Amino acid sequence: MTISEFAESSADRPLMFILFFGFILLLAIVAGIIGKGEGHLSPWKYLYSALIYLTCIPAIFIVCLGLYAVTFEGASVMNTDIVTQVVPVLTMIGTLLIVKANVALDRIPGFGKISGLIMMLFASSILMMILRKMKLLIFSYMPIQQIGLIFLVIFAVIYFGWTRVMKSSN
Repeated sequence: MTISEFAESSADRPLMFILFFGFILLLAIVAGIIGKGEGHLSPWKYLYSALIYLTCIPAIFIVCLGLYAVTFEGASVMNTDIVTQVVPVLTMIGTLLIVKANVALDRIPGFGKISGLIMMLFASSILMMILRKMKLLIFSYMPIQQIGLIFLVIFAVIYFGWTRVMKSSN
């Protein structure tokens, strides 16, 4: 099954897609109510970690695919499928806000890795879009200071994300 076939299958059966992400969001709400004030303790922090990974990984993947489609394939943002491309991102945001209301996110196991991954993917996507849209000819007309500043900022964001991933694994 290709990614395109999976997206079509998910769009054809939106109820299953919505139920999956709705269940994760509902579980986060219920865990937030039941474990109020105990989110930093052992059973809750691992549940929150699982919920964060279950929402963040698909949402990050979908955002990267969307950026790729818009940047390299010239797809229109107006053709975005609400169920397969917007629901996972909204669920990720909702889950992170619910978990954050009950426990500091830095106390969640593995959250430093996922936030570092988000930063690295975002910076890499921005770098790809800049290189795609600017073409090499524009660099010859830009002052060297601006080119250096652009790449230093992108490198700093990628480096900061990478160090967060590596620091969390130690």
